[in-house]
Amino acid sequence: MKPPQHFSNSSPEGNSESEFAQELEEVERSLVSLKERYTQVQSDKEHKAQLQQRRQDLQHNKNPTPEIKAELRQIKQQLEVLEINLESQLFSWRSFKKPFWQAVRFGGMGVIIGWILKSCVR
Repeated sequence: MKPPQHFSNSSPEGNSESEFAQELEEVERSLVSLKERYTQVQSDKEHKAQLQQRRQDLQHNKNPTPEIKAELRQIKQQLEVLEINLESQLFSWRSFKKPFWQAVRFGGMGVIIGWILKSCVR
C-alpha cells in the first residue's frame, strides 16, 4: 500500500483538496443544524400533543370557570406559536437556490427559443 501523498496548495490538487475540506466543513455544519432542528421539531411535537390533550380535558368540563377559559386561550396561543415553529425553517433559500436558478435559466432559454421560432415562422 502506498503512503498518502501530500500536495502543496499551489498545485491544482491542493486547491481541490482545500475546496473539498471547505465543502466538508459546510456539510458538517449543515448536519449539525439539521440535527438541532430535528431535536427541536420532536420536542415541539411532544409539547403540542400535551397541550392538545390538556385542551381536550378542559373543553370536556361542563362548568367552565373564568380560569379555565383563560387557560384555554393561553393553550390556543401556545399551539399557534408551536405551529409556526414547526412550519418555519422547513424551507430555506438555500434549498430553493439551485432549482430557482435552473428554472430562471431554462425558462429564459425557453423564451428566447420561442422568440426565435416565432420570428422564423413569419
